Amino acid sequence: MLTGIHFLLTYQCTYECDHCFVYSSPEAQGTFTLEKLQNIYRELPKIGSIEWIYFEGGEPFLYYQLMLKGIEIACDMGFKTGIVTNGYWSTSEEDAKLWLKPLKDLNVADLSISNDQYHYDDVKINPAYFAYNAAEKLGIPTGTICIEKPVVNSEKDDTQEKGKPIIGGNTRFRGRAVDKLTSDLPKRHWKEFTECPHEELIDPERIHIDAFGNVHICQGIIIGNAWKTPLSEIVKNFNPDEHPVLKYLIKGGPALLAEKYGIKSDESYIEECHLCYLTRLSLLEKFPDHLAPKQVYGIN
Repeated sequence: MLTGIHFLLTYQCTYECDHCFVYSSPEAQGTFTLEKLQNIYRELPKIGSIEWIYFEGGEPFLYYQLMLKGIEIACDMGFKTGIVTNGYWSTSEEDAKLWLKPLKDLNVADLSISNDQYHYDDVKINPAYFAYNAAEKLGIPTGTICIEKPVVNSEKDDTQEKGKPIIGGNTRFRGRAVDKLTSDLPKRHWKEFTECPHEELIDPERIHIDAFGNVHICQGIIIGNAWKTPLSEIVKNFNPDEHPVLKYLIKGGPALLAEKYGIKSDESYIEECHLCYLTRLSLLEKFPDHLAPKQVYGIN
C-alpha cells in the first residue's frame, strides 16, 4: 500500500557525486514551486493511505523556505515528515542548530544525512557530522546515509565458487555511477539478472515526484505525470502489466526487459541496476512518457 510521497524538491545540488541516481549537480534543472507542491497536496486525501511526506533532491535545503512551507502544510494535514540532505549548510554545530530549530518546531520525524566518501573526504569531521550532532541535541530523529564505494572482494565464498564475483559496498549502478564507477569491476552474464531486488514494482510503498510532474516508481521509471493527470488517478489506475518497462522487470527482471526489446550492447554487467539502466537508456526515445526526465539519464 502506498504510504509515502517523496518530493524531489529540486534536481539541483551543491555536489556532483559519482554515484548519484538522478545526475544532480549545481547546474541541474527542475525545482518545485509552492503552487506545484499544493497541487500534489490536494490530491493526497483522495488517495487515503499516505502517512509520510519526504523532501529530497538534489539538495532540498537549497530551497529552504519552500521546504519549510511544504513541511508546515504536511504537518497541518496530519502527515509525518522527513528530509534527506547532505548537510552542506552546517558550517558548525551551533550554526546547524539555527537551520534545524524550525524543523524541530515542525516535529520533523526523520532527518537523514548523507555522510560518506562520495560527499566528504573526511567522514568524521565535516558539515554532515556537525548537522548530525546538532540534530541529536535538538531531539530530531536523525540517521546517517553512507553509500560505500565499490570494491572487489578477493575472499572466496560459496557465491564466488558459482562464478559470481562479489563486489563490496552498496553503490547501485544507475545514473552517474554507470559513467563514473563501472570500469575494471567484474561482470556477470546478462541472463543471470532475472529479478529486481531493490524496488517494489507491483505494490510500492512510496513514490517520488519531481518538479516536471513525473511520478517515479524507481528513479527514471515513470508511471504518470501529475501535471497531466491528477495524482490520485495515477495511483488508482496504476497497472504494472500495462507499463512497457515494468511488466518485463516484474516477470523476468532486467534480463527479460533487455531480451524483449533486443537490447544487449554487452554480454555482461555488474549487477541488476547496471543492465536495467543501460537498457532503459536505449529505450528513451521509444518510451518518452515512461522513461523520464532525460537528465536523470545524463542527457541535458
